Amino acid sequence: MRPANAADFPTVERLWLMFRHDMSEFQGGLPAADATYHSDRLRAAFQDDDWASYLFTSDDHPIGFSFVRALSGPERVLNSFFVVRGARRSGIGMTVVRDVISRHPGPWKIAFQDSNTAAVAFWRRVATTIAGQAWTEERHAVPHRPDVPPDVWISFTTA
Repeated sequence: MRPANAADFPTVERLWLMFRHDMSEFQGGLPAADATYHSDRLRAAFQDDDWASYLFTSDDHPIGFSFVRALSGPERVLNSFFVVRGARRSGIGMTVVRDVISRHPGPWKIAFQDSNTAAVAFWRRVATTIAGQAWTEERHAVPHRPDVPPDVWISFTTA
């Protein structure tokens, strides 16, 4: 896991398409006519100083990414997190998320969807591993998306 730089953008952009495709199962939405998905968060992760982007690799193979936003705010937000299917359930997700979170100590918020049962189990395990029992879970409506169920938000603080 390492910070992504401008040269990594094309690689992360391709991973982004896989991520958005996976998420369409839980959040709905079809690709645009050119087979891409909206990429506001992707661009922000590389252009906005209040964001950090990370690339996950295994040897020379890109296997995922993470975007953190609100670095200067009262709470860091894990905006996007993705590991390719071929690398899932190997422990790499827990390893890299702990590394990402340790780089930005303080309060954290992480959102996921109830219908994504793998994410539910993963994020609850992450919260417990990092914060013990000192974490909370709430549901909040998705802004401008009354057609989708509320997001689940986990909150905790790191030292």
